[in-house]
Amino acid sequence: MCQRTVLVVEDEPLIRITLADVLEDAGFRVIEACNVLEAVAALGRYEINAVVTDIDMPGGLSGLDLARTVSSTHPTTAVIVVSGGHRPSQSDLPDRAAFLPKPYRLDVIAATVESFVGSGGQRLAS
Repeated sequence: MCQRTVLVVEDEPLIRITLADVLEDAGFRVIEACNVLEAVAALGRYEINAVVTDIDMPGGLSGLDLARTVSSTHPTTAVIVVSGGHRPSQSDLPDRAAFLPKPYRLDVIAATVESFVGSGGQRLAS
């Protein structure tokens, strides 16, 4: 069985490292990116099953921009969008995407990723 891979996109290093550690402990292979451009490059290099991204990112592109890009270029890849300062509506999110507000519990993020990767393409309620 292939190891499932999650791309964590977060510009705050401590949050990114902590989330990566939790997801690795949950059995996922984790690729890290600190902005949307690094994330897009990773999507071109690796087979990604899920993306966890903050909305606010440096560089002019947001996590919502990334979610839309993932939806159009990798439609089977799930996206979990997180933010402490924004509350996007469900219509702002593409299919196979969910929103979780910060602060979030790390076990909830891991369970959400697990549900998405095993959901067979179904959109999760957020």
